[in-house]
Amino acid sequence: QVQLVESGGGLVQAGGSLRLSCAASARTLSMAWFRQAPAKEREFVAAINSNGGSTSVVDSVKGRFTISRDNAKNTVYLQMNGLKPEDTAVYFCAASLFVGIRFASQDYNYWGQGTQVTVSS
Repeated sequence: QVQLVESGGGLVQAGGSLRLSCAASARTLSMAWFRQAPAKEREFVAAINSNGGSTSVVDSVKGRFTISRDNAKNTVYLQMNGLKPEDTAVYFCAASLFVGIRFASQDYNYWGQGTQVTVSS
């Protein structure tokens, strides 16, 4: 069993930046960030493979968000720049038992509790 704890969320003005962190209780394989806005489905945001050599982000955040990991610290990060009001959501960290990148939430076995990101206009 792997526990995931997110941190770094908060309130920021449009155009600002936040860095989310997700600390895992053990070594993990592929990792991802998902987000869920009020009254909307949970959506994929970004993923990274087990060694950090491959990443993918959803088109709506391309050029603004970057996912990275530090395996020595069992931590994955989401650097969010140029934030927009439509980025407002609860952001969830997830860990998969797959080595490679996965895009579907059902491919992830462990989830954090979520951290709120609110972007004001």
